[in-house]
Amino acid sequence: MPTENPPTPPPATADPTVSQPAQPYVLRLYVTGVTPRSTHAIANIKTICEEHLQGRYRLEVIDLYQQPQLAHGEQIVAAPTLIKELPLPLRRIIGDLSSTERVLVGLDLRKGG
Repeated sequence: MPTENPPTPPPATADPTVSQPAQPYVLRLYVTGVTPRSTHAIANIKTICEEHLQGRYRLEVIDLYQQPQLAHGEQIVAAPTLIKELPLPLRRIIGDLSSTERVLVGLDLRKGG
């Protein structure tokens, strides 16, 4: 008499009620020295990240005076420039980042409108 295998349970699916950790943001801010515009951009992005991405971001500040070769590699034509590498899509925001709303839209944290 042949033996029957018990039915295989369906594959486990993610529980939609359990929140999955959001993908961390990888940001690079390109500045030119310790100018007022550069320091303002650094302060602005740090404030925005702490308020909206707390614990889920990595911010790298790159001084183009100290590492000018990186301007060409990343095609930086103006500074300050913020590049959102992850999550995709890649985005660039140019300026001192003083418009929080514009930065949030650029980071895909808020819908533009």
